[in-house]
Amino acid sequence: MRTPSSAGRATRPGAGTERGRGAGTGLKDPSIRRSLALFRAFLHEQEDPEACYSLLARDAADQVEAYGALQGRTVVDIGGGGGYFTSEFRRRGAHAYLFEPDVRELGPKPPEGAVVADGYLLPLADGVADVCFSSNVLEHVADPGTFLSEMVRVTRPDGLIYVSFTNWLSPWGGHEWAPWHYLGAERARARYRRRTGKDAKHTLGENLHAVHIGSTLRQVRARDDVTVVSARSRYWPFLASAVAKVPGLREFATWNLLLILRRCPA
Repeated sequence: MRTPSSAGRATRPGAGTERGRGAGTGLKDPSIRRSLALFRAFLHEQEDPEACYSLLARDAADQVEAYGALQGRTVVDIGGGGGYFTSEFRRRGAHAYLFEPDVRELGPKPPEGAVVADGYLLPLADGVADVCFSSNVLEHVADPGTFLSEMVRVTRPDGLIYVSFTNWLSPWGGHEWAPWHYLGAERARARYRRRTGKDAKHTLGENLHAVHIGSTLRQVRARDDVTVVSARSRYWPFLASAVAKVPGLREFATWNLLLILRRCPA
């Protein structure tokens, strides 16, 4: 398999010409206005997923570009589902590639060149990515440490690693059966079944796992191959970094943890 860099240059010679269509959200991060815009989009996710995930992708790309322009960069999007993030990165001139383990999540029109691959074992050489990106995937893997190690492996020295996840004790930790997960996963799933007449998509211990902020931060800070650039709430409208520093409180109030890591020089 070609590396993303060589493949991108072969298949996307005019990537930079699409930059104008990849305009950002224009929303200050963090801010109440931005948080409300994202929350409104989430409320309509079922009936209008295009609007919801396109906004989220633009917002995430804004966050990545706060650390440097995407133009000409190689971005690896791990577990990006239907490819909204990959498409947005490409609109901003990046050579972006989607690696998704579940073919059903790719949808009817995945980005060109999407690869069905497990995030535990990516078909990539070491250090090929300028940016390794993962949005809301960590809570769906049974071994977060191995997943993070693979992200680090494929990122070049001094490259950026973007990881966000919904922690278990967040009000959204139970996903479609939140916030009833506070009363127990099985009880929450049973309530969802009674209310909707169908089984929930997620089952704790199978495709959803109880990931916590404190243990995740300890794990990444103990590594000698990355430095933590930022650890903050992804959606919180103010004091986004401060709320993630308070043990106990952060497990409930952070909502979704965003980690920006930088690969240490070789």
